[in-house]
Amino acid sequence: MTSRPTEEQRRSDLARLRRIRDRIDREYAQPLDVEALARGEHMSAGHLSRAFKTAYGESPYGYLMTRRIERAMALLRRGDLSVTEVCFTVGCSSLGTFSTRFTELVGVPPSAYKRDPDRTPAGMPSCVAKQVTRPIRNQEARPPTPN
Repeated sequence: MTSRPTEEQRRSDLARLRRIRDRIDREYAQPLDVEALARGEHMSAGHLSRAFKTAYGESPYGYLMTRRIERAMALLRRGDLSVTEVCFTVGCSSLGTFSTRFTELVGVPPSAYKRDPDRTPAGMPSCVAKQVTRPIRNQEARPPTPN
């Protein structure tokens, strides 16, 4: 029989998960792995993965990749870096994995995304544009709109 965590334990776990999520947000371009993130908060990797998914709806790795793809989208919209440069700038070490994950989340390959200058409507505030262009998780990307 397992005991249920106390309210204090749940609050402590949530605080640790927020610190981990904040670290991912800050250090997305650095090499991060679940074991190192868990070790930094004195948790096991398994417990971190389960608790993070329960709290935020995706694994720590999935969250990290979403942050990287969001940043890549902004860099590609800017237009002054190649897809390869963007890949390495956001912390990915494999162009193939980056392109595959980008396509899964955004619905188009990064090269096609870079070529399309009309991704964000002109005059849209950046806070709204970020929400509209946010990558969709779990391979639910919208199909590209026909021209």
